[in-house]
Amino acid sequence: MTRIDTVLVANRGEIAVRVIRTLRAMGIRSVAVFSEADRDARHVREADTAVLLGPAAARESYLVIEKVIAAARATGAQAIHPGYGFLSENSKFAGACADAGIAFLGPSAHAIEVMGDKITAKNAVAKFDVPVVPGIARPGLSDDELIAAAGDIGYPVLVKPSAGGGGKGMRLVEELGALAEALRSARREAASAFGDDTLFLERFVLRPRHIEVQILADGHGNVVHLGERECSLQRRHQKVIEEAPSPLLDEATRARIGEAACNTARSVDYSGAGTVEFIVSADKPDEFFFMEMNTRLQVEHPVTELVTGLDLVEWQVRVAAGEPLGFTQDDITLTGHAIEARVYAEDPSRG
Repeated sequence: MTRIDTVLVANRGEIAVRVIRTLRAMGIRSVAVFSEADRDARHVREADTAVLLGPAAARESYLVIEKVIAAARATGAQAIHPGYGFLSENSKFAGACADAGIAFLGPSAHAIEVMGDKITAKNAVAKFDVPVVPGIARPGLSDDELIAAAGDIGYPVLVKPSAGGGGKGMRLVEELGALAEALRSARREAASAFGDDTLFLERFVLRPRHIEVQILADGHGNVVHLGERECSLQRRHQKVIEEAPSPLLDEATRARIGEAACNTARSVDYSGAGTVEFIVSADKPDEFFFMEMNTRLQVEHPVTELVTGLDLVEWQVRVAAGEPLGFTQDDITLTGHAIEARVYAEDPSRG
């Protein structure tokens, strides 16, 4: 067991405040980090101590791995919570924490790496009998190979970049004549957004619903799921409304999709909290397919906490300290219903 009495929160804003709240309840000292722009921010005020990382620009402060590790060392932190965004799904950061002997409140660098690439992720989970959308996914596919495969996959198809997310580089193609141009523009956008123009194809699921399953895993081989969140109400591939549980699933499907999520975690020896995203057809709610795994805490995790009564940050700390989960799948019950809405600041006049 690792003794954790001080945790550095390598993030800012709402998630940093939320993590600090749980650390305080657990009697653990919290360390905030901040840039010049955030000197008077709420997360800095609420932490027990705070360290300046650098100038306002994130790439000179929050995103500099060496500065974050140095801050943890200087304050005696035995663990780092990465929050979401910034360094949360950065395998180099997870590796740097391990090299420094600091517990990373997330999975291993290997798990982050595999799940961070949609092609390797799809291949990894398929070996554990997790259902994947029919398609073609392997590194280095040329436009000609993708066009040749599309006929077997069946239209409509979805062109997807292997790297990144947020809908960038995704194209829906309904017939063969439109595919070549869609591939060209998707490659351009993926290269500019992610520095990687690798593409793959999947059959487009008609009337898709976006269902994600929260999992928790410890370092002793125990994996449980905490039910699902319905995230189908989206704008520009970004979630707007999230609710738990989903009104679409019955108990039998919930158990099956939950087990598929647990097997996804097992495919990379996952530890800590993670989210497995599935696509489900509204016409066939008992049929679901793996989309991706997010190897971190998500913005919408509180709706799961409200219906399960579990504090996910607390269990991230406990798992990192080497504790086994204090419950089994049979102990998890979903009570009531929770909804989260995100507010987006947009400028309609600029499209």
